[in-house]
Amino acid sequence: MIDQKTPDRKTSDDHALPNAVPSLTSNLDLEAPDKPYLDSNEIILNMGPQHPATHGVLRVILKLDGEKVMGTECVIGYLHRGVEKIAENRTYTMFNPYVDRMDYCAAVSNGLGYCEAVERLMNVEAPPRAQYIRVILTELQRLASHQLWLGTHALDIGAMTPLFYTFRDREEILKIFEKYCGARLTTHAFRIGGCQYEIYPGFEKDVKNFLAFAPPKIDEYETLLTSNRIWLERTKNVGVISAKDAIALGVTGPVLRASGVKWDIRKAVPYANYSKFDFEIPVGTNGDTYDRYLVRMAEMRQSLRIIEQAVNGIPEGPIMAKVPKLIKPPVGEIYHSIEAPKGELGYFIVSDGSTQPYRLRVRPPSFVNLQALDLMVRGALVADVVAVIGTFDIVLGEVDR
Repeated sequence: MIDQKTPDRKTSDDHALPNAVPSLTSNLDLEAPDKPYLDSNEIILNMGPQHPATHGVLRVILKLDGEKVMGTECVIGYLHRGVEKIAENRTYTMFNPYVDRMDYCAAVSNGLGYCEAVERLMNVEAPPRAQYIRVILTELQRLASHQLWLGTHALDIGAMTPLFYTFRDREEILKIFEKYCGARLTTHAFRIGGCQYEIYPGFEKDVKNFLAFAPPKIDEYETLLTSNRIWLERTKNVGVISAKDAIALGVTGPVLRASGVKWDIRKAVPYANYSKFDFEIPVGTNGDTYDRYLVRMAEMRQSLRIIEQAVNGIPEGPIMAKVPKLIKPPVGEIYHSIEAPKGELGYFIVSDGSTQPYRLRVRPPSFVNLQALDLMVRGALVADVVAVIGTFDIVLGEVDR
């Protein structure tokens, strides 16, 4: 059992320091630095916040018995910028670009969730043409996000080639984003009421070229990894979480679906115009790191399927609904969520009838999913912690906000 007591420490003027926040490190005897610990069975090890395998400034305190993980504690907040508080001091329109900086690997998805939340609060619906454009760009973003995840996750585990392949292919998506709105990373594509930019000449051609380009590349990823003996050893039966535990912890996205739960907000609570498209929800059976890999690979193929239907059916018409230049939603509140690449991304907005949100709260999938880390790595090895953090596909900009 972890001793949560903190030893008293004295400053130079003999005033006692206040008790520290209880943590796994609090059982260390700070008054006796020369005391030998060689006969101890357990040690405390800090992983991060500078460790590259934590995918950002995440600090994981590991309690170890040799190489075996006995417990973990995630220390977050190193990238906190107060995004939700900033929203209360900006107009609805001014705050829109801020959401791109949360999950900066899926800025388009962040913008879609926020814009649709405000639109529902105002009882406004984006025109059909805008909805089709939104779906195309959002699914392209899902592909780009999964490619970035695959390359970095494989690199964490020791495979370097997939990183080069995925970044090479992701570049084709970023070129489309850059042509559309001038940005590659924080892609500010949508506005409240629809899209500010009409699709550029040749947009459909570029997207269709990518649809022909991508499937063989996904096959290449699978050729490198799916049956690779080392990949199987590092991912099979590693970081297992049952469907019951995943639901209890609020886990969403590919991590939940890999445990066998067929839950995807695009199907369960359709938004935009996803109800018009035919696609499947990939699920796993074992809930391990390997199943989460397979689920994301299948999701990339389903995203291509959605994009193909959308690009062939873009209707004519306006790309912006009739919304006032000064947006003042009626008094009320709304919670709206979408299926972001990492899971359920939700926005809770409270309006007091002014031009600024009275309260805005983000439900980020990376933050909620991260709480399952301790359950998934207990009893595993230190090397497995790296694999499990990678399989979450967390982004610390979204965790800390």
